[in-house]
Formats: sequence, structure tokens, C-alpha cells
Amino acid sequence: MISSRAYRVMLPALSAATVLALAGCDPEDVIAEGGSSSGQQGGGSAGGFGASPLNNPDGTKPGLAPLTSEADRAAARKVIEKVSTKGRGPKTGYARDEFGYAWKDSVDGVPLSRNGCDTRNDLLARDGKDVEFRSGSDCVVVSMTLKDPYTGSTIEWRKQQATKVQIDHVMPLSYDWQMGAARWPEAKRQQIANDPLNLIPVDGPANNAKRDSGPASWLPPYKQIRCSYAVRFAQVSLKYALPVTTADKRAMLAQCGG
Repeated sequence: MISSRAYRVMLPALSAATVLALAGCDPEDVIAEGGSSSGQQGGGSAGGFGASPLNNPDGTKPGLAPLTSEADRAAARKVIEKVSTKGRGPKTGYARDEFGYAWKDSVDGVPLSRNGCDTRNDLLARDGKDVEFRSGSDCVVVSMTLKDPYTGSTIEWRKQQATKVQIDHVMPLSYDWQMGAARWPEAKRQQIANDPLNLIPVDGPANNAKRDSGPASWLPPYKQIRCSYAVRFAQVSLKYALPVTTADKRAMLAQCGG
């Protein structure tokens, strides 16, 4: 059964056909402890992964589905081609706190904010299936099933193993800093850190391996999702007027046949 909170979070953004089960609340970023996901390896179909990035420009729909048709991949290249490029600047002065405390709910100007549940929980709620909440809460997730777009695996997650699923910043915060966010006001940095367009629950070890890499240095292990990942990276870049490196843009286009 979908909780009352599920309807509050999902219905503004989703049709009835795409409403999924929901999930919970952790106050801080988590770091992977290692290990591997359980479950079956994903196949070539988009089944279970959620919405196409082409049909989810604000990131409020669940998941990240592969783009497999030639028409979709052509549309993907058009999005990526709009991204501007420049060299990556220095990391001097970067700290996670420059983007506000982790998973802040009270960030104006992004979807799902100020709903009484932190950003991490909102993202688990968006993408999780078969979600169970802590007794007495309609926010804190204690278990769920995730179809992980980065590895293609199905992850059975329990809060006791919190780092098994992490929330990835698709365009990493330190990358944002080096590409221009160092000059932004703090309010804008808090937006990109908590914007569901830039956030995906994924396999913890895969996220840990990514670190602050751009697409030229790291791509999801699950090859079928790489074009969608490139599109999502481009969508964040365009929304926040942040360029990417020339090598990263080249790699993004290559994932979609460009």
C-alpha cells in the first residue's frame, strides 16, 4: 500500500501509470564500505528502471531508464550538443559544506523541498519499490528494493546496511565547483546539491568508484544505461549553466552514438 506521504510526493510529478512505492531519511552523505549488490543482472529492456530522462526534465519521476531506440538516441544527442565546454578549474577551496549541510529539506527553488522529509529520503521515496517505513514514520525508510541503473542489479536494501545504496550527484559537487559553482552564491549551490534532477539512488560501491569523475573518466558499469546517464549529466549542466570539459562532452555524445 502506498502511504499518504507517497501520494504527496509523487502525484504532482507522475501519472498514475508511473507511481511507485516510496522511502526514507538519513541526515548525512554516506561513503561506501565496499561489497557488492545482490540480485539479478539487468537485461537489455528498460523494464523496472523508471522514467526516460527525455521524459523527465525536472527529475521528479523515478529512476533512469535506458534509451534504446534510434529516435531517442538522436534526441539525446541534441540535448548533449547544447552543452558548452571549458577546461576544468582548480579544486581550491572546495568543501562539501560549501553546498550546505547534506540533504537539506529547506532549499527553495527545487522540487520536493520543504515537505518535512530530507532530500535523501525523498530520493529513496521516488525510486524505491516495496518500501517499508520506520514504525510511526512516513519518511524514514527501513527497507526497499531498488533497480539500480548503474549496475543493472536489483538491490534488496535494509537500513542496517545503509551504505549499500547511496544517493549519487550525477554532476559531482566538486566537479560543479571546478566548472563555475565556486563563484555562485551559497543558495544556488544548495539547489544543485538537493535538486532531484542531479540525484539518483544507486549501488554504493559503484558510486564510491565514481568519486568526482566526469563521463570521460567514469561511466556506469551497466552499458545499456550510459546514454541516459549522459543525457542526465547534460540536463544538469544546462539547467545550471555549467560547462563540461571537451573530453567529457565527447564521451557523452559517444554513449548515444555521436
